[in-house]
Amino acid sequence: MDAHSSLSPNSSMTTRELQEYWQKEKCHWKHVKLLFEIASARIEDRKISKFVMYQIVVIQTGSFDSNKAILERRYSDFEKLQKSLLKTFREEIEDVVFPRKHLTGNFTEEMIRERKLAFGEYLRLLYAIRCVRRSREFIDFLTRPELREAFGCLRAGQYAKALDTLLRVVPLQEKLTAHCPTAVVPTLCAMLVCHRDHECPAAAFAAGERALQCLQAREGHRYYAPLLDAMIRLAYALGKDFVSLQRRLEESQLRKPSPRGFTLKELTVREYLH
Repeated sequence: MDAHSSLSPNSSMTTRELQEYWQKEKCHWKHVKLLFEIASARIEDRKISKFVMYQIVVIQTGSFDSNKAILERRYSDFEKLQKSLLKTFREEIEDVVFPRKHLTGNFTEEMIRERKLAFGEYLRLLYAIRCVRRSREFIDFLTRPELREAFGCLRAGQYAKALDTLLRVVPLQEKLTAHCPTAVVPTLCAMLVCHRDHECPAAAFAAGERALQCLQAREGHRYYAPLLDAMIRLAYALGKDFVSLQRRLEESQLRKPSPRGFTLKELTVREYLH
């Protein structure tokens, strides 16, 4: 997830353009401070299992955040995160206390109240560790379940349902991956596909513009050519400037010829299959 390594070595950008580009990138990488709170908890009593579901609210500090994220995780989800982090960051998180599992009393009001506070502190402490908050394990814990659900709906042709979930998770994913703008590209492209197939070309084009901005000079990225191709078609249908987009695609192909690959939709439906 190193942004420097993903910059195309065949880019035709001038030295000045590259300097301006990296200056903008530094702004993108500016650390976004997030606040984690376990707002509520409820007991799920199902036929074969009983567990507590904790509601996590994530907001950006230092400014009004109209896109606060609300997600739900159970104890086993937190436990899975802890085990995966210990494999890579054992020394870094040795002082981070994880709430222990008890044989009895897990569903009492007192225990649930204690765990709400403990899990809130647990997430805050993890987020304070730079290598942990940038890790795939931490980011996946906060976004992957919703993304898997959204991409599953996209594959099933349930575009409205997929969009509803994508619109909720994208703001959080962008905040968590500000150091690596390309991480959110598949999600934005999924939004484009959903809007386009739901016959909302203007909204699809707007999502595509955001994705292209994240890609910047990364012509070697697997989404670059398929995204430009989709944007050319949308621009033409909307009466927008498609010629400049066409030129970008042609110039990219001249610098680095490649056989015809997947379409944008074919790429997106392959995301989050496992």
